[in-house]
Amino acid sequence: MNLSNQQLRTYLAFAEKLARSSGKILARGFTEAKKVDYKGKINPVTQFDLRSEKHIIEAISRKFPDHGILAEEGGAADAGSPFRWVIDPLDGTVNYAHGFPVYCVSIALQYETSSVVGVVYDPEHKELFSAARGLGARLNGRRIRVSSRRRLERSLLATGFAYNVRTARKNNLGMFARMIKKAQAIRRLGSAALDMCWLAAGRFDGFWEYYLHPWDTAAAALIVEQAGGKVTRIDGRPFSIFDKQILASNGRIHLSMMAVLGGRPIKKAN
Repeated sequence: MNLSNQQLRTYLAFAEKLARSSGKILARGFTEAKKVDYKGKINPVTQFDLRSEKHIIEAISRKFPDHGILAEEGGAADAGSPFRWVIDPLDGTVNYAHGFPVYCVSIALQYETSSVVGVVYDPEHKELFSAARGLGARLNGRRIRVSSRRRLERSLLATGFAYNVRTARKNNLGMFARMIKKAQAIRRLGSAALDMCWLAAGRFDGFWEYYLHPWDTAAAALIVEQAGGKVTRIDGRPFSIFDKQILASNGRIHLSMMAVLGGRPIKKAN
């Protein structure tokens, strides 16, 4: 069964409304005192991550009780359905806990393992990035496209460093050092979902990172693709949200980024 455009729009409207309401929970808590616990040595979770996730899961369970759910803070349900919601209730928790206003809510709907709807909401800037497969990508309702830059040395890139940066063999530090010498500049915002949405909107030209999770990429990767961008593994193979590496770009600098990151030799871009 293929989903109709009307079905996609219905799911998208639900996800957009849910992302905004969850974003209000985070925005209200942003200036409040936070109880910060740790899932790892430097991997925090606040009470607002948990409130946001609870709000999202309860809304999905009421509206679509037969759908599966995969969420960052442990909320999961496998109903044997071809539909699965993939949720990050607060991407950018370190930023949020420190009062740094770069964070978001990410909600994706997968159908038979493929993301078909993706929504990322930035409460601080009131920016709602959204996409449905085959229907393009939008920012607050207006169509967005990736940039047209073709030269890596004129490109603004984004990346991140995983919570295991102190211990992981592939910790991205070497890649960062190589890429900073080739690109115009690199930014590290602390929210992979927003990094990719800003790429989709033409603010960044490329993005890469290791050790992300499905809830980090399920919505934003679809938004990049629907904005005309390209998403693969760093080695160029097809990307899955369960992969531990990702390379996203405007498509024009993709091979050049791969060459610097160790993917394959530079070839002339189309």
